[in-house]
Amino acid sequence: MTHRHIIAILRGITPPETLEVCEALVLAGITMIEVPLNSPEALRSIEDAAKLFEGRALIGAGTVLSRADVDAVADAGGQFVVSPDTNPAVIGATIERGMTSYPGVFSPTDAFTAIRSGATGLKFFPAEVLGPKGIKAMKAVLPPDIPLYAVGGANPDNFTEYFAAGCAGFGLGTYIFKPGMSAADVALRATAAVAAYDQGKSR
Repeated sequence: MTHRHIIAILRGITPPETLEVCEALVLAGITMIEVPLNSPEALRSIEDAAKLFEGRALIGAGTVLSRADVDAVADAGGQFVVSPDTNPAVIGATIERGMTSYPGVFSPTDAFTAIRSGATGLKFFPAEVLGPKGIKAMKAVLPPDIPLYAVGGANPDNFTEYFAAGCAGFGLGTYIFKPGMSAADVALRATAAVAAYDQGKSR
């Protein structure tokens, strides 16, 4: 199963909303879905979605801060971990549990620490502060095969700029979902994001 490098970040989602929103995302073409652990009953949402969308989507957790968090996500059926910082213990535990790791980085030191710790990809956060120029400067010294994600300020209007800077993909938070947003609203935004991503990748 191949996936677009788009991670939908469902911060604040509740278990009763999760499956309908995930279905909308998957139908639109976004098949990497993150439920941050500081969402209500996040592990329940992850478990429910991982079971229902097995083979159709990757369900993971965000705001993962400790080895205990990693174990809880793995036990719930999560398949990837996104963390806000570069924590070698979290990265190592994630890989040990057979999941992929996307730590948050902001500097070359963060980036190389994450890579040496086994990170699968790097989450440049907040991307709106670094900007495409900052990411492009760091990309020049990073291994070419590690995917970079712009998170925090990325949206379909600026995908092209981040692609040009060397990003492989994006994490979409409040653009794609805010608490109270309907699945229909999510579907519209996801469709727009997929169209912009596909157009940017084809250039």
